[in-house]
Amino acid sequence: MKYRNVGKSGLKVSEISLGSWMTDLRGGEAARVAEETIRFAYDNGVNFFDCADAYSGGEAERFLGRVLKDYARSSYVVSSKVFFPTGRGANEWGLSRKHIIENIDRTLKNMQMDYVDMYFCHRFDPTTPMEETLRVLSDLVTQGKILYYGVSEEWGAARLEEAQGIIKEYHLHPMTVVQPQYHMMDRYIEHEIMQVCRKYGIGITPFSPLAQGLLTGKYGKDQPYPEGSRATHQADKQINNLLTEENLNKVDALKKIAGELGVSMPVLALSWILRENIISSVITGASKKEQLAGNLAASGFEIPQDALEEIEKILDFHRFERHVG
Repeated sequence: MKYRNVGKSGLKVSEISLGSWMTDLRGGEAARVAEETIRFAYDNGVNFFDCADAYSGGEAERFLGRVLKDYARSSYVVSSKVFFPTGRGANEWGLSRKHIIENIDRTLKNMQMDYVDMYFCHRFDPTTPMEETLRVLSDLVTQGKILYYGVSEEWGAARLEEAQGIIKEYHLHPMTVVQPQYHMMDRYIEHEIMQVCRKYGIGITPFSPLAQGLLTGKYGKDQPYPEGSRATHQADKQINNLLTEENLNKVDALKKIAGELGVSMPVLALSWILRENIISSVITGASKKEQLAGNLAASGFEIPQDALEEIEKILDFHRFERHVG
């Protein structure tokens, strides 16, 4: 496993990390598999574990904390997030000072930890002044309850620029990391966000790097969905919306490149993201250790330049540029 700094900070994280969004904790067997996956990740060099207070109503935080309790706190990096409702009250959601203060204490209690390494704003809150949010996050760094803070994709490039102005004006602790969705089929952060992150030394830890499973190569044109796959049970149908003929044709072409390079589709897709040095770690959602084992091979694998050029032709992505005249 190789490690990278998170932006210009000194924090080092594994190139492949493990997220808790899709962790299934329903029933004893599901919990056993989830624990086995976390321990397998740790034993194979993964040191970054991503979570959120909204995952499984807080149970994901409690579960992750119980498993990681067996390891030295200095040996791993853990993150959580704040924004979504944790109750029915008017102040039990969002990015106000009140909700963030109350929720970081809840998160630390859930995880049985004195601090989390990274703390993310899970969404943007238009009802709270950005200054208020950034001030309380900076205060939490001073207090030692969080070591670094970051935001989600929904802040966008313009909001990131606004945030940097506030941070500079009030001499706050810096923003360190952004967590957007990013994969071969969704490259919107290349329009502006990636450039802003380079400008300010902000690391990027993308989620959903395999496009909900599309880039594993297990879905085929005119083929039934594999039994037990997300397309058969995921409530929000994100993966189903990605299973277009155009996308499946691209995957078929990408599978040929992966075969020529002697790697799996997941390795090709993950290492393609890691081609950008602003990427600190790729958050994978492996639900069992066999899936994670295949993903780990992406760390350190470099796609040859000629293959990268062929991939660009297949993906046919164009950065937004407006020309007048």
